[in-house]
Amino acid sequence: MLDRTASLILTIAMGLAAGPVSAAIGVRFIEGAPKDRFEITNQSACAVMATEIVIDLSASAAGLVFDVTGTGAGVEVFQPFELVAGAEALAAQPKVVDGDQQIVLSIRRLAPEKRVAFTIDVDDTIGPRGITVSGSEIEGAVVRVNSSGTTHAGRFSSLAQAVVKAPTCP
Repeated sequence: MLDRTASLILTIAMGLAAGPVSAAIGVRFIEGAPKDRFEITNQSACAVMATEIVIDLSASAAGLVFDVTGTGAGVEVFQPFELVAGAEALAAQPKVVDGDQQIVLSIRRLAPEKRVAFTIDVDDTIGPRGITVSGSEIEGAVVRVNSSGTTHAGRFSSLAQAVVKAPTCP
């Protein structure tokens, strides 16, 4: 009995020492031909519920835009938004207009370590090669996570990745 009690006390103490569990959303941009890809992963120990995830390219180093039609802001090849993973996590598919600089994903529930991924064409409006987007060109673009009236944000690095951290899981 004493061993069981000691084990229980040790387990509780370790949990308290670890502190609250932080929440994090990771977003990765993968340049591809003919389709670029975004992967959004719940890096938390808790589910992400009733949340908006906004990918905003307006502050990117190269003036990036979403090129989803053959006419408009993009260069050469275009690709419409196509969800390739995590459809069950979304409340609805986002609407993307050619030349938009942001996408809003309405998350219903994204379980820990699960992801939402989509393909689309992203074009550079400043550099000499508009159809290819490097990590340094997406650098500075912002990811915002809006949940329960609170917004947390992260920026894409030159490695084409962003992490948005919240203080604790809800």
